[in-house]
Formats: sequence, structure tokens, C-alpha cells
Amino acid sequence: MAVARPANAPVGATSSPASYGMTSAAASHATTPAPARDLLTAGSFTTPHGGWRLKDSGSTARFRGLAAVSRTTAWVAGTGGTVLRTKDGGKHWRNISPPGADALEFRDIEALDARRAVVLAIGEGAASRVFRTDDAGATWTESFRNPDPRAFYDCLTFFDRRHGIALSDPVDGKYRILSTGDGGRSWRVLPSDGMPPAQQGEAAFAASGQCLVSAGSRDAWIATGGAATARVLHTADRGRTWTVTDTPLPAGDPARGIFALAVRDRGHALAVGGDYRADQPSPHAAAVSDDAGATWTPAAAPPKAYRSGAAWLPHSRHLALAVGPTGSDLTLDGGHTWHTFDTGSYDTVDCAPDLGCWAAGEKGRIARLGW
Repeated sequence: MAVARPANAPVGATSSPASYGMTSAAASHATTPAPARDLLTAGSFTTPHGGWRLKDSGSTARFRGLAAVSRTTAWVAGTGGTVLRTKDGGKHWRNISPPGADALEFRDIEALDARRAVVLAIGEGAASRVFRTDDAGATWTESFRNPDPRAFYDCLTFFDRRHGIALSDPVDGKYRILSTGDGGRSWRVLPSDGMPPAQQGEAAFAASGQCLVSAGSRDAWIATGGAATARVLHTADRGRTWTVTDTPLPAGDPARGIFALAVRDRGHALAVGGDYRADQPSPHAAAVSDDAGATWTPAAAPPKAYRSGAAWLPHSRHLALAVGPTGSDLTLDGGHTWHTFDTGSYDTVDCAPDLGCWAAGEKGRIARLGW
């Protein structure tokens, strides 16, 4: 979002094609033992080993980009051009930042599998860039550098290992969509004919890598804010045409709107957000949809404060997580009511099919959920 961004303000699991932070291709290779699936109950969060368990990242960066591959492997991306990766459940984190990226702000990272990932840097003009690695971060290739000073890219998502899109704030009154068909090695701007007009002042919040999410092979959703109404845009053809619907989340101010979407499948979605300013309340800052985002119902008992990230728990139709600077919440009924279970600060959350749920945020904070 290109408006009202103080240094500590939010500016893309991540809901992914599998709805758990991996592409559908990567998810197809993951397995979850039946006993692990049985642990997905409310009691899992109140046991001595339940809840978030902090991992020592060895970094002070703020991580808003997160890709959960499994309980052992995860990627994070953040300030100072920082990218970290673990392959041992968070015991050790390797700094695999692209060379020369110190001045960039990474806000979204998508893991195509355990060794391949695509990371997005945000900002006006050439500050918006995309990098790709095929060797677990040993080397990176810059595959896109934004040539248009009017564009500001916020989030990206992948439908499978080849096809993905990235989102820019409106240019000439419409959101701009960048598309790849070769796994992020090359990108092209899609025509804007099928994109509805943006509202005055409307943009996307690059707070958690979840302002653009996807499910299945062709569907994606955009979360908006900063304008009179917080809206959700939906495409069923990989970004060529879009429909738009209003939501009941807080709006009417540059600091308010939807900050994250989480999609369980093509039909069921969650929206969270509010007002990111610490001195402002965020009532009614969550909603649910059971029709691919065509209509939205306010949560009966939403989180009690602004939330910037959300993720469905694997193998469950009703459990999901939401995180923000003041805490984390759990829903047991598909997003209608939320219950705070942790008061630590996190900006983003993502879950892998093997029940590996991770959260990341300010001052190098990274945690994995204990069951």
C-alpha cells in the first residue's frame, strides 16, 4: 500500500493453493500421520507444550514474509533484504539473503518446495522486485524489477509450481497484476480490461504476504483497504478478470481495511484486519465467506484487536489462526468466534500440511506451534 506508511506500519498462506502455505504441487508430496490429525482440538493449545514456541532466529529483522513447507522446513523474509531458512524445525536458521539486497523490504515469500522459493520486495518503482532461488538460497536470480514509478507491488501467490501472480496497488485507477508461467523466472503485466475500478484511496496492505492469496489451479483473491469500503476481489482465471464485493470490516481511513485473507478451499475464506494504529480500536475486524468471497458475514466474536495474518489449520474444517502485534487467536467454528491464546507479537502465520504451523514478526521473532 502506497499511502500512510510510517516506519513501523504494515505496508503476502500466506494462504496458498493448498490453503496451508504451500503450493498445491508441494502439498501433494506431504503426508500427515493419522495420530497427528487427531491432535487438532481446542485442548491442543492449553497443554504444557501447546501454543507458540519461540525459536532463536539470530536476527533482528522484522519478518512479514513466511512460507511453511513442513514442521522442519520454513522460510522467512523481512527488512534489510533478509531471508532465513530452517530445515531442522527452527533449531538453526541459515541467512540466505540475496547479495546486495540490504536496502530492500521483503514482504512476501512463496515456497515452491523445500529448495525453490520466490521472494517479493515492496516499494515504489524499482524498489519492487522479485527474486527466485532453485538451490535453497545458495544463489538467487532477480527475475523482475518494476520499471513503472507509479506501481507498488504488495503480495504474490502461486497456483502451482509454474503459475503465479503478483499484485500492485492501483495504477491508472486499477490494480495491476503481474503474471508468471515459468515458476517466477519471468513476469509480464496482464491487461487491465478485466479489473474493476479501484476506489479513491484504495490499496493493498503488504503486512503479512496475505493481501493476495490463491486456492486451486485458477482462483485468487485480493484484500483491500484504505478507502470508504474494505473489499475483496476474486478471479477464477488466474488474474485476467475479476469480480468485487464489499465486506463489513472497518474502513473509511487509510489505516483501516482487510490485512489478510485465508482460503481453506475454493468456497471457504476468512478475512482479518482492522486499524493498524496501536492507539485505535479494531471492532468487527474479522469476517467469513462460504461462497468463494461473493458474500461476507461479520464474525460474531472477532479478535479483540487488529490482526495482520491468518491461516487455516491443516485437515480441519473449523480451526484457524489469526495473529497481530498484540496477540494470536484461535477459532474453533470456522471464523465465527475467536479466542486469544497468546499475547506475543507476530505479523504473519502459515501452516503446512504436516501440521507445521509457523509465525513470524518483529525483532526476529519466529515461532512454531506446539501440540
